[in-house]
Amino acid sequence: MPERLFTCTPSKLGAYTDCPRRYRYAYLDRPAPPKGPPWAHNSLGSSVHTALKNWYALPADRRRPEALPALLKGTWVRDGYRDDEQERAAYQRALGWLEGYVATLDPGDDPLGVERVVAVKTAVLAFNGRADRIDSRPGPDGPELVIVDYKTGRSGSDADDARGSQALALYAYAAERTFRRPCRRVELHHLPTGTVAGHDHTAESLARQLTRAEDTARDIMAAERAVTDGSDPDEAFPAVAGPRCGWCDYRRTCPVGAQMPGREPWSAIDRPVAPPADRPVAPPADRPVAPPAD
Repeated sequence: MPERLFTCTPSKLGAYTDCPRRYRYAYLDRPAPPKGPPWAHNSLGSSVHTALKNWYALPADRRRPEALPALLKGTWVRDGYRDDEQERAAYQRALGWLEGYVATLDPGDDPLGVERVVAVKTAVLAFNGRADRIDSRPGPDGPELVIVDYKTGRSGSDADDARGSQALALYAYAAERTFRRPCRRVELHHLPTGTVAGHDHTAESLARQLTRAEDTARDIMAAERAVTDGSDPDEAFPAVAGPRCGWCDYRRTCPVGAQMPGREPWSAIDRPVAPPADRPVAPPADRPVAPPAD
């Protein structure tokens, strides 16, 4: 019988690549081990992403900067912050990012997709993923698609990050087949610094990224079969010790991760944003601090 397709998302593939043990905890063990407390930086990123999604849901004539405070407040996730003071400062910072970013947008432009699911099947994968934004832009031979991914982390991105991102390449591969239009351009939009890092793939570079994803899927399925056949799950899905352990949801469950230094749920919020070396961050404009929630 033909081997089953491996159903996956970029997050699922990335979890195994980063640490097979974390993949096992998240996707295989049932009941799943308890997670640690929510992370403030995830709450912040989710709030900003949803606010931008709702920005594009507005009629074009209402896509104005003055709409942003209500959009952000309406989507604000409060989990993980150290205290109200840190949360208010994070809200203020996020509002500044959004104001700077939408100033670069044409309110009349409607993307082809916002938070759009794209999917594709190969001989190995049944892939699906949700792209932050899919633009349609003029190309030499007609409209071409561009994958846009928003970033809110402390570190800016460069062209190597865009080129090496397997997730963006898989989005592009799937979008091209979903919409039957060329999709080779991928971009990382880093809101804290206002920078855009892009890469133009070729058919060959997309194929290489797809092959990497299929190889990862085969490794996962082989490990799953080994466990089914009686192998020790810890050996089939080994832990990879390193700095990521401090940020892992399952650090307290994992014997290896528990030996690594942990992070407080709010610790990433107070770390300053690191701009690209050739582009300093402009100081934010003064504005009264708005409360994140009633």
